[in-house]
Amino acid sequence: MIREYLKNNFDIDEKVLDFCLKTEAEIKPLFENADSISELNQLKVLRAMQKNNLSDTHFNATTGYGYNDLGRDALESIYADVFGAEDALVRPQIISGTHALTVALFGNLRHGDELYSPVGSPYDTLEGVIGHKREVKGSLKEHGIGYAELALLPDGTVDFDNIASKITAKTKLVTIQRSKGYCYRPSLTIEDIGKIISIVKSVREDIICMVDNCYGEFVDIKEPIDVGADLIVGSLIKNPGGGLAPVGGYIVGKKEYVENAAYRLTAPGMGKEVGPSLGVTTSLIQGLFFAPSVVCSSIKAAIFASALFDKLGYDVMPKPNDKRTCIVQSIQMRTPENVIAFCGGIQKGAAVDSYVTPEPWDMPGYDCPVIMAAGAFVQGSSIELSADAPMKAPYTVYMQGGLTWQHAKAGIIIAVNEMYKKGLINFEIM
Repeated sequence: MIREYLKNNFDIDEKVLDFCLKTEAEIKPLFENADSISELNQLKVLRAMQKNNLSDTHFNATTGYGYNDLGRDALESIYADVFGAEDALVRPQIISGTHALTVALFGNLRHGDELYSPVGSPYDTLEGVIGHKREVKGSLKEHGIGYAELALLPDGTVDFDNIASKITAKTKLVTIQRSKGYCYRPSLTIEDIGKIISIVKSVREDIICMVDNCYGEFVDIKEPIDVGADLIVGSLIKNPGGGLAPVGGYIVGKKEYVENAAYRLTAPGMGKEVGPSLGVTTSLIQGLFFAPSVVCSSIKAAIFASALFDKLGYDVMPKPNDKRTCIVQSIQMRTPENVIAFCGGIQKGAAVDSYVTPEPWDMPGYDCPVIMAAGAFVQGSSIELSADAPMKAPYTVYMQGGLTWQHAKAGIIIAVNEMYKKGLINFEIM
């Protein structure tokens, strides 16, 4: 029945259906681990909400200064408990993951301090915040904050042996990006993150270890706080918003460092005491409740795409059987035509803007044209099925998201079908 519906209503070719549905049957056992992780994380979220006596009174909106916003305070206590932290800052006034990182960095670094990345170059948009690769107004560099970086090893893994050698007396904060960004390398496991933190703390205990947790929340049964992180930072329109958060970001960790970030977000002397919820608290809380299940759907989508393109002979990372530490699936498409066809198919499989054809464009913060397929209910929400790629060799697509496994499956099948119809896939030579 599903097969016939896909064929008759989405114009999926029989050969594509044979290939995709056979592959799905083969990978079903891999879904069991994702389901188990999701169930445990769902229990963690449920327990945190019960522990903080969540009530419908917390869903009321505040405006203006936002004094005594009970829902906002409850949400932040819930986040602190879910992530095992002392305190949390969870606000709709934080517009993105990059903004959340900026707030945490400027809140905890001062003139003369040094920021250190032991995991290679950070995501493109953070390079502007740091300001050491290109001149940007308002950057850390402009404020007298230094920057050091340790390159990854040729295979894309962390150079653990040389982490300590780059730490100086000025090193104040170490930033650890969990996900791969636009880099064809393995994302960091929780074990990797714990090892990095252990090395840093063995040199100087007072160095702040901050983890960019974007795309990684609820993928594992542990979070970076569990392995020693002082701060973890992320976006609510990725994993923890569950697809319902319309905007927002979070910073959780040690109370002192979270408070420093809050004074940067609002104003010295005000910090967490101000900031209206503007009626979005219900969406943020309900999104968090759904997040473990939504992340599980995204992981299944990533495994499915990995298995399909691995069988087709493309380089994929992670491989279908690899341990997952974020929701991002990388596929080296080899040609711009493959990238454009795949992204066009993902867009065609969306519930929103399915009639739109994505094209590469000069997106602010990137060093080359970027194509983005994202028919999302929330603009830029990469927990929804989406795919994007910088238009440069080796033409790697980064696919992520899927609010439901059923939709993600359909979207990926449509993308494969688009490539097949354009003569870019030949099942006969497999």
